[in-house]
Amino acid sequence: MAKAFIALGSNLQQPQTQVQQALAALDTLVDTRVVAHSSLYRTAPIGYDNQPDFINAVAEVETTLSPIALLHALLALENSHGRERPFPNAPRVLDLDLLLYDALIMNTPELTLPHPRMHERGFVLLPLAEIAPDLTINNHGKVADLAVACLDQGVERINT
Repeated sequence: MAKAFIALGSNLQQPQTQVQQALAALDTLVDTRVVAHSSLYRTAPIGYDNQPDFINAVAEVETTLSPIALLHALLALENSHGRERPFPNAPRVLDLDLLLYDALIMNTPELTLPHPRMHERGFVLLPLAEIAPDLTINNHGKVADLAVACLDQGVERINT
């Protein structure tokens, strides 16, 4: 079984509910099971500011799916929730990003691992540090240390 980490986000159609439903749905993916997930976090949008705040979380899964098969399963889950992609950084019902897959380094037109820019994004690092603080992101360092550098990004843990 491979260990993978998935970022979840939503800022449309009851975002908290969308993320909670997606966490449950991850556990139903073929040959995949959720072993841990973070709390929910509220985050201001990045890139395109004229939209609602996001609700974010991170899940750790064990899977026998290949990285590409897992990516395709995540995209199908996004689509089943009504994901549309009208322009970069647009508001979204559900966003699922494959962050890490074991220690695999991969760079194809379809998938880059580790996920680019994850090492500088508080909405990824703070939830990830909650469930895997000692995890190391290749060429960047330990998640807990990287998360400390993101404390000023306005990411707020919410009680559910």
